[in-house]
Amino acid sequence: MIKKILIFALSGIGDALMFTPALQLLRNALPDANIDAVTMFKGAKELLERNPNLDNVFYFDLLNSSKLNSLKSILSLRGKYDASINVYPSNRKEYNIINFLAGAQKKAGIKYLRRDLRNFGFLNNTRIVENDLRHNVRTNIMLVEKLLQKKFDEEPDLCFPLTNEDEIYSAKFFEQTGIKQNNVVIGFHPGSSTLKNHIHRRWAPEKFAELGSRLIKGLNATILIFGGPEEDELKSSIKKMIGHPQVYEIHTKGLTESLGLVKRCDVFATNDSGMMHIAAALKRNVVALIGPTNSNYIHPWNTRYKIVSLDLECSPCFFYSPRPLICSRSDIKFKCLKELEADAAYKAVDEFLKTLKD
Repeated sequence: MIKKILIFALSGIGDALMFTPALQLLRNALPDANIDAVTMFKGAKELLERNPNLDNVFYFDLLNSSKLNSLKSILSLRGKYDASINVYPSNRKEYNIINFLAGAQKKAGIKYLRRDLRNFGFLNNTRIVENDLRHNVRTNIMLVEKLLQKKFDEEPDLCFPLTNEDEIYSAKFFEQTGIKQNNVVIGFHPGSSTLKNHIHRRWAPEKFAELGSRLIKGLNATILIFGGPEEDELKSSIKKMIGHPQVYEIHTKGLTESLGLVKRCDVFATNDSGMMHIAAALKRNVVALIGPTNSNYIHPWNTRYKIVSLDLECSPCFFYSPRPLICSRSDIKFKCLKELEADAAYKAVDEFLKTLKD
């Protein structure tokens, strides 16, 4: 019988969030089990610490620790769990080695369609096969089904609950800025992860600025620009390009402070990023600006959304693999985003706003 389970959510905020529906089903099936999680990104730690289905969340700074200290951290968990799960996607040999070293009898992970063998996927002994047509959330649910040998009939929402503190922080912000309840508020997230060349999943700042200018002029919208501290320069540059007082850069001490502000947005326009999934968790109308990514994997879950994409013949070209993101085109590199115009995004936002008025 499985009594203690360890979740390795090492690959980032969005991936951790897309495991939360499977986590809900896991807890429902094993209400008395001890379920812990390990993260190596602080944002993922903040996210999972709020999840009511976890008993403990461990944060190991594996990116900045020495190999010896990282090994000590992982071995401190060894032999304490009956089962462990590598959250999908986590197609790196390091993640599979970590799952193996934790020493659980059942080690759950995905059998990837690409580079599975060279990344030691065989170290996991409870696996399902990756499917390019399947959403990450469904893949995680199927992985839990495989582990428990049990089928589920439901597909829960993403889980990132707000607290009273979030609501208070949000109320103070809107009081101080003078943004009224009846004002149209559009959220932007112009950033994304930069690891493995993923900066090329970003729509150009100039395009966000053009979209913001059009939304202010055409719809009298207020624009909130979200992003972490590492994206401050990016947010500032877009605000400067728009050059209008109805644009606000959002600066918070941590990920959770922004939740109430995202919740207030009528529409959230975003790159493929963790913030896109946070907006989905908060049931926002999401306009997702997608270039090289397979939208089957990552489209906003259980919320209203519109994918804005050129749908080129070469897309999608980004699949789960440790290799950096590259573009094979010989004419315009990353044409899928470089030639994606603001007009398409504006129309998607406008269509959402029209439905809100109806």
